[in-house]
Amino acid sequence: MAKITEIEDLKRMYKRRTPKMFYDYCESGSWTEQTFRENSSDFDLIKLRQRVAVDMTGRSTASKMIGQDVAMPVALAPVGSTGMQHADGEILAAKAAEKFGVPFTLSTMSVCSLEDVAENTTKPFWFQLYVMRDREFTKRAIQRAKDAGCSALVLTLDLQILGQRHKDIKNGLTVPIKLSPHTLLDLATKWRWGLQMLQTKRRSFGNIIGHIDGISDMSSLSVWAAESFDPQLDWDYVKEIKDLWGGPLILKGILDADDAKMALNVGADAIVVSNHGGRQLDGAMSSIKALPSIMDAVGDKIEVHLDSGIRSGQDVLKALAMGATGTYIGRAFVYGLGAMGQHGVEEALRVIHKELDVTMALCGEKKVQDLGKHNLLVPRDFYGDWA
Repeated sequence: MAKITEIEDLKRMYKRRTPKMFYDYCESGSWTEQTFRENSSDFDLIKLRQRVAVDMTGRSTASKMIGQDVAMPVALAPVGSTGMQHADGEILAAKAAEKFGVPFTLSTMSVCSLEDVAENTTKPFWFQLYVMRDREFTKRAIQRAKDAGCSALVLTLDLQILGQRHKDIKNGLTVPIKLSPHTLLDLATKWRWGLQMLQTKRRSFGNIIGHIDGISDMSSLSVWAAESFDPQLDWDYVKEIKDLWGGPLILKGILDADDAKMALNVGADAIVVSNHGGRQLDGAMSSIKALPSIMDAVGDKIEVHLDSGIRSGQDVLKALAMGATGTYIGRAFVYGLGAMGQHGVEEALRVIHKELDVTMALCGEKKVQDLGKHNLLVPRDFYGDWA
């Protein structure tokens, strides 16, 4: 087995072992993919301040996210269809997160169901909710999350209307999948992936099929999924969901200071500065560039997390130094999952943890809580001078 020293190693293995349509589903954004690219490249604009002659012993990356102890302030983000990247993918990722001591977030559009993950793990995980037109489904999903022992609800706000991703259309990644001769040929070359999928019964959307009247197979699901997301989701409904849930609520998809203030007003416990990994509004600002204005607006009143673009422990450190109290990785753990299953996710977390720990030390800090803007060199024009 090749030595894994960085996330890019896992990405290369993932690309070799996973069918192209699922690799492209992960590694793509909407429209021109400008925001998708800048989510990562904007991290590179921030430099680190090296400090020397500092006692570096006794370091700790331990922290808390929404009051929960974490080995490092990194959670696994909700990623749809993870069980198609690797058989039983959500279960394997949840197990890896539990073993490492970080939160796992299950997507509404997961292949493995809430009940599947709960039955195969021993610690609470988080559930990410998409709000559907069928509000009874939303209520039932929240109750199922409670029954599964989920410790937080992550409500995604930036997918009321689905952004267009050109690669998914061209690859036939629909419900059900449209298999072209080219796709069939590609699937035939990914024999390891195919054997794994043949050995599992989990090959549909486990949180959907069987939980909505009239949705019993992938064909009936396709009609429902085409217009399922609720375009009427507003702040009043967010408040209703908070009251219905009754536990810690994290609002995901905040990219504007005014929306951050609204999240604070409805009583959210945390927000996630996120542009959906560049998969929704192309041309929107990268998450790391949006973070400072949001910190200025609400940072001392609510817990602020960040996702989109994080590919290393150094990215995690930069987000924390800019004020975030937590971060999420999506693609980085999917690379590991597609490459080597649960072990690959564990490797991704190990790589990011080591990079965070060593970088923190070389910046002269012992604890992640002590990170701040004093550890960074930020370009004067980084925040932009917008009209």
